[in-house]
Amino acid sequence: MFLNNDQAQVIKTQLPDPPPSPEALLKAVEEAVDNLKAKDTVVIDVRGKSSVTDHMVITSGTSTRHVKSIADEVVKMVKRLQVMPLGVEGEREAEWVLVDLGDVVVHVMLPRVREFYALERLWTVGDQPPDDESDFDA
Repeated sequence: MFLNNDQAQVIKTQLPDPPPSPEALLKAVEEAVDNLKAKDTVVIDVRGKSSVTDHMVITSGTSTRHVKSIADEVVKMVKRLQVMPLGVEGEREAEWVLVDLGDVVVHVMLPRVREFYALERLWTVGDQPPDDESDFDA
């Protein structure tokens, strides 16, 4: 069965006017992950490193059910700000669920998946000065 142009569905996304600040989004995300007792939450400021987002939140759940629940809570909290996620990926397997909120991207992962991909190290390389500057004296 084919639809003609009169029957085609159009999905429109609309941001609130004015949209919430990245800080307001980040606060809602932090509240959501705290509510569901996510583990080892890290917020990384990636402004200047990525043109895709301003902040990444990386957190862990204790099981696939917990990972999915945390991601669902994030979506629920930002909807209170009238924000619909741009995308949610990985819900079926729920080992790593990504919630894209534009200015904030949330990664909810099982600990073994988080350790394997090491996103914190990837996005913080070069942020810290060397531990021992004498390593560079030659």
